[in-house]
Amino acid sequence: MTIKDMLGRSGVVSREEALKALDEHLAIPDLRPEDIPLRETLGRVLARDILSPSDHPEFDRSTMDGYAVRSADTFGAAESHPALLTVIGDIPMGTMPDRTIGKGECMKIATGGALPQAADAVVMFEHVQAVDAATIEVVKPVGPRDHVISAGDDLKKGERVLPKGQVLRPQDMSILASIGVATVPVFEKPRVAIISTGNEIVSADSLPGPGQIRDSNSYNLEGLITLAGGTTRRMGIIPDNEDRLRTTLLAAMTDCHIVLFSGGSSVGTADFTAKVINDIGSPGVLVHGISIKPGKPLIVGIVKRRTSGEHIPVFGLPGHPAAVAICFELFVKPVLALFTGAVMHPALTGIYLGQVVKAKLSRSVPSAPGREDHVRVMLERRDDGLWAKPVFGASGLISTLVKAVGTVVIPKNAIGIETGEEVEVRLF
Repeated sequence: MTIKDMLGRSGVVSREEALKALDEHLAIPDLRPEDIPLRETLGRVLARDILSPSDHPEFDRSTMDGYAVRSADTFGAAESHPALLTVIGDIPMGTMPDRTIGKGECMKIATGGALPQAADAVVMFEHVQAVDAATIEVVKPVGPRDHVISAGDDLKKGERVLPKGQVLRPQDMSILASIGVATVPVFEKPRVAIISTGNEIVSADSLPGPGQIRDSNSYNLEGLITLAGGTTRRMGIIPDNEDRLRTTLLAAMTDCHIVLFSGGSSVGTADFTAKVINDIGSPGVLVHGISIKPGKPLIVGIVKRRTSGEHIPVFGLPGHPAAVAICFELFVKPVLALFTGAVMHPALTGIYLGQVVKAKLSRSVPSAPGREDHVRVMLERRDDGLWAKPVFGASGLISTLVKAVGTVVIPKNAIGIETGEEVEVRLF
């Protein structure tokens, strides 16, 4: 059944129908890759997989301040029966030990220090008592690899560190730095043209005359486009003149991936946007009028770039600021996200970074009373909703931050969280 609005206009469709019509004609543009400095990559989209050039870390290192030991030398140690070890030196940070630890020997080590050969564990200072300058008593045993990150624990040589399509986060920048990737291949940002229309519109730095208003929508749109991963090209303020609008649209089509008209979507003799879009050629206007409020007069169309035949989405946004924001969120933003080349994790569809979402914990996580634990988690979308899967690993492993999408907090007075319990996941 054809829907008619208050002005008697036919063709008004639902939001779902409009999105379906648009999706049938969309084609992802061929974005060029570009190499940029690592410090400029936040929010950019990787243009290819990044592989680890070597094991990371490249050497066994300590996760605690203490003594590097042979774990077997501490077996059976207790307050009443400590293990005596000879201290044969310190391990300066940033150097590799120049000797091997023998039976009954140890070396003082700081967090992050390289373990000497034959050492396979670190005893924390808290579990050691000094006898003299060259001897310590170990009052609590350690097992092999206790308080140690082994070579390759974080990443193996050739392992995929980050996939093509990853939107780079601070922790992703960190892991790229750790493997020596200082120049990063990313996709160019999609370019979005903004055409402000209307005889009544003047620039923000002008003094409006009678019946005139300053152009505020273009600034709102520029901010929204930037936050969504695009870059803007302002085409200026164009009066309600069919020839001027057509010329401006053709100019925008030469190098932009999306075109936005601000104003010019309502029914009126001075609004030529729909006619101009159709004049450019098929398929033209797909939808003119959506059954939403605010934003009903929205125009959704597709034009073809003459040189390449590439399909370019064109949106005629209503003039009211609230309608601009709503229409951008519902229609423009999903297209822009698709055009960035970003590949969204399936569990995060419709979820934005920085949100707090509820999920069920996939396995129990213990905690020590009196300590607030922040557990890194991945998300899985199952038939019964979201599930949070803990990502375990030492805090010195950068890869655990990259694999995780957020954290779950265990309150300091809790002894843990049981499997299936509902938790809040703070996304990062």
